[in-house]
Amino acid sequence: MVFKIKKFYITTPLYYLNNKPHIGTAYATISADVIARWHRINNEKVFFLTGTDEHGEKVKRAADEKGQNVKEFVDNLSLEFKKTWDYLNISYDDFIRTTENRHKEIVKKFIEIVEKNGDIYKGKYEGKYCIGCENYKTDSELIDGKCSDHKKSPEIRKEDTYFFRLSKYQNKILDFYKNNPDFLSPNQANEIKNRVKEGLKDVSITRINVDWGIPFPSDKNHVIYVWFDALINYVSALGDKNCSKFKDFWPADLHIIGKEINWFHSVLWPAILFSIGIEPPKKIYVNGWLLSENNKISKSLGNIINPIDIANKYSVDSLRYYLIKETPFGLDGNFSENKLIQRINGELVSDLGNLVYRAFSLIEKFDGEIKGEPSENLENQIKIISENMEKLQLSYALQNIWKIIRNTNKYINEKEPWKLSGENLGNVLYNLVERIRIIAILLSPFIPKTSEEIFNQLGLKPQKINECKMGEFKGKIKKGSYLFNKID
Repeated sequence: MVFKIKKFYITTPLYYLNNKPHIGTAYATISADVIARWHRINNEKVFFLTGTDEHGEKVKRAADEKGQNVKEFVDNLSLEFKKTWDYLNISYDDFIRTTENRHKEIVKKFIEIVEKNGDIYKGKYEGKYCIGCENYKTDSELIDGKCSDHKKSPEIRKEDTYFFRLSKYQNKILDFYKNNPDFLSPNQANEIKNRVKEGLKDVSITRINVDWGIPFPSDKNHVIYVWFDALINYVSALGDKNCSKFKDFWPADLHIIGKEINWFHSVLWPAILFSIGIEPPKKIYVNGWLLSENNKISKSLGNIINPIDIANKYSVDSLRYYLIKETPFGLDGNFSENKLIQRINGELVSDLGNLVYRAFSLIEKFDGEIKGEPSENLENQIKIISENMEKLQLSYALQNIWKIIRNTNKYINEKEPWKLSGENLGNVLYNLVERIRIIAILLSPFIPKTSEEIFNQLGLKPQKINECKMGEFKGKIKKGSYLFNKID
């Protein structure tokens, strides 16, 4: 009997190129990386997509303000994102740019399908337009007449446009939500459903007087609205419906997004796919914002924290650990350098680093055979951690891994192996080394370089979840330096 390997397709948002990556975009990308790595160590066939959204009026304005050619501007910024993700050890399988021909060709093809299906018509639009959001705003979406995200008053615009018949799909979208209860991000599900129930208006999907975008196929005086363009990247990265990669991985299993773009992903995106004739993704998940002094960290507010600067100062894995452990995934959190230092000194140095160094120091001095009987069955703890990850409870998964780490430190203190010898000592050391091996497996999605270093010191190659069982130790210990250094 042939068993088909389970697939998992995960995406980050396409990051908008009006400035460099910051700690908030790093948080979303690291979260996606942790999830992708977890599915890989579960022997699944994973496709992990990230990339950059490069069209639109806001990008053109940002390039003009810097006195740069817009193509050169996006080329340089997209490279900054790639360098940042590579530095932070992001294991993406593809990095797509909306200025690539492979993307533009699919967008044009899909527009033609939607138009052929009667879901596009020409008209005029007048409304309040927020440049920062690249979107028209209703009065109910404004606070004191200003965009709640960008703190600026929108412009009044009236222009010719082509509309997408979003209103046509209102009932179909609501039926889809009902039949797919896991599709909407849980903390925002009721809000989205209520907004759809209030009624959907047709969406303007082209712009005039903007020369930086994909030309509208049937009217070259218009360019395609950035949101109709950008969403299609999740498909264009796979090719189209006839490509083997599309057949292998679509529908996407998980789109990780920011809350400010939830409407486009939860409402507009499934409607576009209904019109094209493609199944919608399985799940949208809003990752929450990182705050600084209770303000969203964003390029438009000018309070950017460079993730590479933080990683250079404290290590990549220290930053990855802090971002995941500090904030439950899906909620807002505050970034604090002081709390980062506390977690490094407390959890990474005193708990994990101390455990590995103490255990391997004892083993280094031992001449006997490292074998024995498991003192504790970890299957239940591993099952709980797996359930945490399936529910996207990343910080809780780390908490439960840390319970194993702390219990193992407690085991050393209780057994006092420095007072033992012979088989009794060999049995204790066996339990220590096998627990540490399992800990290294469980930590590999979160702090991959540290996990690799533990496996190096164990004399083993990295392993997967199905090997999280106490068994015969087949490595050879070669103690290294401390995994983490204390920060004064």
